Amino acid sequence: MREKEGLTLLGNKHTEYSMDYDPSVLEAFANKHPERDYFVKFNCPEFTSLCPITGQPDFATITISYVPDEKLVESKSLKLYLFSFRNHGDFHEDVINIIMKDLIALMDPKYIEVWGKFLPRGGLSIDPYCNCGKPGTRWEKAAWERMCNHDLFPEKVDNR
Repeated sequence: MREKEGLTLLGNKHTEYSMDYDPSVLEAFANKHPERDYFVKFNCPEFTSLCPITGQPDFATITISYVPDEKLVESKSLKLYLFSFRNHGDFHEDVINIIMKDLIALMDPKYIEVWGKFLPRGGLSIDPYCNCGKPGTRWEKAAWERMCNHDLFPEKVDNR
């Protein structure tokens, strides 16, 4: 059944973990409720990538929220995809935008947002945020409003 839907990773006991950025591991499946708007949210509290200049590891919590259209991302493939950033060197802002672009290419969601909350190095944490609403839909306007208001009530940061 999974192969029929194009899913090859779910239930596969011989999973290989790519240590290099690999968007090809992402898999999607059909949304059984495309007529309904609903959010799907993923939290990845153990994300790692590398600083492109120093090669030092960067640690973050990545939050991905989206409103699916015809497709949803399969969670195991998303986990493997995020793991593939382990040896990838890019700035925090680039990583967040790359993740969003790859998920848009995979699913073409009605709306998506990706937020990275990186642990500090050198006494400074960086929390890049990006979003996108499908052009020509009400979600395009929603994305702009969310962007303008996404951090009106910033969290108290005293432990990272």
